[in-house]
Amino acid sequence: MIEYVVGELTEITPAYAVVEAAGVGYGLNISVNTYTVIQGANKTKLYVYESIREDAHVLFGFAGKQERDTFLLLISVSGVGANTARMILSELTPAELCNVITTGNERVLKGVKGIGLRTAQRIIVDLKDKIGTLGIAGDAPASVEKETANIDNNVKNEAISALTMLGFAPAPTAKVVVAIMKETPGIAVEQVVKLALKQIK
Repeated sequence: MIEYVVGELTEITPAYAVVEAAGVGYGLNISVNTYTVIQGANKTKLYVYESIREDAHVLFGFAGKQERDTFLLLISVSGVGANTARMILSELTPAELCNVITTGNERVLKGVKGIGLRTAQRIIVDLKDKIGTLGIAGDAPASVEKETANIDNNVKNEAISALTMLGFAPAPTAKVVVAIMKETPGIAVEQVVKLALKQIK
């Protein structure tokens, strides 16, 4: 079992990171929250969850144990897979998710792609007692907003690529991304992705 990977961050998008350690490049699926924490770093440490299936061996990376613990709680709920859990953690920080669950806010969870009313209710019921025991609400890192100086095609293309990797169709995604960038000049890639996740259905 891989507990974590420490090494050079050689590639990163809001949905995927490659960390080179001891001459091996580890490709890890990440959330927008983790991207926000590690972007711009030369070296990083990502805690790992291994999803091993007959047809694939997929790694998920997290900037902190807290986010991974939240991810593990989410995938313990019937009907919530690893990609859905990553989607939830791309829209909500662990602290925000904790608040949503403890207050029973079904509406926010239903706004996440792939989450229907029954699944939202199941997440709240199954995790309401568990999520507080991990201290998730207490020390979750605040999200960091960084603005780029200019809007360019690199930002647009990276945002579209990340959203496509998260399962959205490229054409409607491109329209939403362009609209967001026009409304908010200088917006950073991770913020484009977060806003787009709330708008694309």
